[in-house]
Amino acid sequence: MSSGTLYLIPSTLGPGAIDTIPDRTLAAIRPLRHFVVETGKVARAFLKEVGLDHRLQECHYYELNKRTPDEALPALLEPALAGQNVGLLSDAGAPGVADPGARLIRLAHHHGVRVVPLVGPSAILLSLMAAGLNGQSFTFHGYLSPKRPQLAKDLKRLEAESRRHKQTQLWIEAPYRNQATVEVAVEALSPGTLFSVAADLTTETEWVHTAPVAEWKSGDPSATGAELQKRPAMFLLLA
Repeated sequence: MSSGTLYLIPSTLGPGAIDTIPDRTLAAIRPLRHFVVETGKVARAFLKEVGLDHRLQECHYYELNKRTPDEALPALLEPALAGQNVGLLSDAGAPGVADPGARLIRLAHHHGVRVVPLVGPSAILLSLMAAGLNGQSFTFHGYLSPKRPQLAKDLKRLEAESRRHKQTQLWIEAPYRNQATVEVAVEALSPGTLFSVAADLTTETEWVHTAPVAEWKSGDPSATGAELQKRPAMFLLLA
């Protein structure tokens, strides 16, 4: 028996943004009955918006998150090895990018399972597009330290790397720490370094602002007027 296909499903970046998922991607999702998901509740809410060809209750869901041990991965791939098509779904954005799904994708390649990436939103690329920084050379660092003193050191290190390589540095933070991240960045980075925040991408409340740190520090109203707490955001800098 030939194996099924592992479809990499990009999900919306926020509420009310199902129109950011192309029709071709929606058409590939709707027949699927097996889904490897980061969080079951979030995945089912997204799939309800997609409008599957069958009831949500008829689908099979397998969770894969940062706590999933490697030894549990083969069981998640079993439906594909048995000839069923499987969808890999992140909580937001593209699976396999800043996402634990990369481990399953690697295992699929090892077993000769066909892997198909579907088109959809990526917060990393959208923020890089909107920031106006160096899009030719960039590095995404995931989450930095939640501790303010260590975060300041992390940001100074990223700034030094950016200056040395002329490279945009990107990172993400838990939404409830956004304001603290901005405060530490404004204090730790050099006045001439370009600092950018992209929040609520693809939604009605989308907000992107890029300016030298000196302008953020001086209280530029277009920057400081934004309330960032609890809003999904990307952070970027270019020294």
